[in-house]
Amino acid sequence: MEYLPRYSPEQARRHDVLPGITGWAQINGRNAIPWKQKFALDVWYVDHWSPWLDLRILLLTVVRVVRRDGITSPGHATMPEFTGTSALDGPWGGE
Repeated sequence: MEYLPRYSPEQARRHDVLPGITGWAQINGRNAIPWKQKFALDVWYVDHWSPWLDLRILLLTVVRVVRRDGITSPGHATMPEFTGTSALDGPWGGE
């Protein structure tokens, strides 16, 4: 909840779908990818949602969890705090 006021309008589109137990960003890097990429992946999912994509995400989640891929961001226990988007960052924000 604390991040909501920090989102740009483009980043806020990630909330155009209901949250789930996993997601496109989670199977494509989890905490090992920067916020900018995570937002881009979340919005891509919003624009490309389908039941087949959800099934693919569920299956790939199992693989990622078993392999323990992307659990941490270098230098952090999980990932750095999202501090918001400045006008210089463009629509996807900073790291």
